[in-house]
Order: sequence, then structure tokens, then C-alpha cells
Amino acid sequence: MNKINITNDFSEYKKIFLELNSKLNLISKNEEQFLYEKHIYDSLSIKLFFDTYNFIPENILDIGTGGGFPSVPIAIEYPKIKVTAIDSIGKKIRAVQTISENLNLTNLTLINDRVENIKNQKYDLITSRAVGKIEKLIEYAVPLLNDNGFILLYKSKSANEEIDEAINTIRKHHLKIKPFIEYNLPLKEPYTRNLVIFEK
Repeated sequence: MNKINITNDFSEYKKIFLELNSKLNLISKNEEQFLYEKHIYDSLSIKLFFDTYNFIPENILDIGTGGGFPSVPIAIEYPKIKVTAIDSIGKKIRAVQTISENLNLTNLTLINDRVENIKNQKYDLITSRAVGKIEKLIEYAVPLLNDNGFILLYKSKSANEEIDEAINTIRKHHLKIKPFIEYNLPLKEPYTRNLVIFEK
């Protein structure tokens, strides 16, 4: 099974995140003990995609970033990638802004809006994690995707069913479905995840 090599120290980030989470509930209290395994490590599974396709984007759009996943771990691990994170919920974007300022993440841009309101912007890679169904995410992402760009969605084992439901939308937009990249989170119990990838 694929393993992810993480090079940065996330201890300061974890400290800031947990302090904010105590007030804002960005993730559930039960999940706090698994912040690294279920959220940071999962976000950085994108490394498997970069390695498999020998592709490092200049810019990324993260749709529905919530508490900053995967946008903040990516921005920390890849300071040369311009990461834009969008979420319609103001308190979440403000929390991620606080994290970004504390960590001096100059490559992270935050937008408090709905993704369909973004105009005249194009991205090499569009990500989304734990937000919605594949079909809807494709409709949001395609107008904002550069030619030869990729959509990368973090999904559980239900990914195949969602692909089946979205097949007409995938064909309509002439997207290529790439092989899933499967990986396990570093937990005691097996916890399998998939990167679902489309190429424009």
C-alpha cells in the first residue's frame, strides 16, 4: 500500500489548530486525537498523485476547504505552490486565515464565497475533500480548470458508486477518468481512502 513521506514539521500548526478548534469546532472533539492521521496525512496523500503523474501544479483551488483541508497542509508542505481555498462559511475561512497568518503562509489565498461565483480564474489542479458528490464537484470545477488540468477528489470506498452516478456529467465535459490512487491512513484499524482523478 502507498506510503506518504511528509517532510515538514506540523507541530506548530497542530497547536494553533487545536486552540482554534476548542472555540470553533472545525473538526469534532472526537477527531482531535487523530488530527495528524485523519486530516493532515490524508490531505498530503496528494503527494502520491504528484509522484505518480510527475506533476506539480503552479496553482491549486480547494473547493469547500472547511477547517483548511487539504489547503493548509498542502500550502505548508509546498511553499512554491499557490493555493487558493474557498468556503462559503465565514467562521471557517476566518479560522483558516488566523492559522495562515500565524504560520506566515504567503502562498495561501482565502475566499469566503460560493465557488460558482468565481469568475475569470483558471487553475492547474482543483481539489475537494469531504464536501459533496463527484457529479456536483465536477460541475463546479470544470469551468475553472486549465486545459490539461486535473480534478482531484478525496473519497472513501464509495467512489465507484459516485463515478457511476456521475458518468453522464463526466462524458459531457470530456473528462478522462484516471486510475484511483488507494492508500491507508496510519491508524491501527485499516482505513482505506482513494484519490479520484479526472484530467481535462
